[in-house]
Amino acid sequence: MSDERDLPEELNLRFERSQALRYGENPHQSAALYLDPKDTRPGAARARVVQGKELSYNNLLDADAAFECVAEFSDPAAVIVKHTNPCGASVAGSLLDAYKNALICDPVSAFGGIVAFNRTLDAATAEELTKIFLEVIIVPDAEPDALKILAAKQNLRVLLTGSMPDPTASTMTVRSIAGGVLAQSRDNTTVQEMKVATKRTPSEHEMKDLDFAFKICKHVKSNAIVYAKHRATVGIGAGQMSRVYSAKIAALKAEEAGLTLKGSVMASDAFFPFPDTVETAIDAGATAIIQPGGSKNDQASIDAADKANLAMVFTRVRHFRH
Repeated sequence: MSDERDLPEELNLRFERSQALRYGENPHQSAALYLDPKDTRPGAARARVVQGKELSYNNLLDADAAFECVAEFSDPAAVIVKHTNPCGASVAGSLLDAYKNALICDPVSAFGGIVAFNRTLDAATAEELTKIFLEVIIVPDAEPDALKILAAKQNLRVLLTGSMPDPTASTMTVRSIAGGVLAQSRDNTTVQEMKVATKRTPSEHEMKDLDFAFKICKHVKSNAIVYAKHRATVGIGAGQMSRVYSAKIAALKAEEAGLTLKGSVMASDAFFPFPDTVETAIDAGATAIIQPGGSKNDQASIDAADKANLAMVFTRVRHFRH
């Protein structure tokens, strides 16, 4: 549980205008980028733009979302974002493999998207990136040869941050509402525990996929469902009013991408009030689920999983994202 003492009685915010933006989320809205002189967290706001068109309001939002997501991983990782939601993500032995695996998840949505990496961008990966239309690439650094390759795409925005943000850092986030602002501590954790709730314990392979899927799910708008296999997303359902519909959409997107969910795992950002999402995972071919747990009706979901010999773990951490 959070401690309100972490938040001050009086909140004094001071930001300096860094640049005027062409417009806001839509052309009829004015916008500007303001920087907090005290906040040096690496990211889109303070990145060095080495090429491309002027960054837009939406570019900055999407690049920030992609970079914060990819920072969750220590192994080479790639995250592709569209409208602040990951539409593909992967962890692999190299950036090139991570990007290829991420792109497979939803190549349609990746068109015009933002790509983030957690390693210095190499030439081979840069070459692959030039094969589709992208808006922004954000990385901690890039090899000179990689920058030469990307230079052929003159409008492509390339951002170098210098380092990666710490996903465990305890900082405050602020957003405006009519008449005031909402402040909260950053969602700087992933799980508190991995409690096996079912008769079957996940295999070592499943546990790696579950850990990966839950980290991605944390960065998907609620209600969020993520299917993953071999530490790559194979289906993502975001922003639905019903969790089971997020699960159905994720499965539908996987089918349209020519991917199978057989042998995959499912991650949910919040608990299941009914067993219908578990049943959807079973029908899709998933073999394990990771979710926060804590519903009064947990046992119904556990029973549905046990009946299908599906493994399920509880994390005791919810990751709503509005």
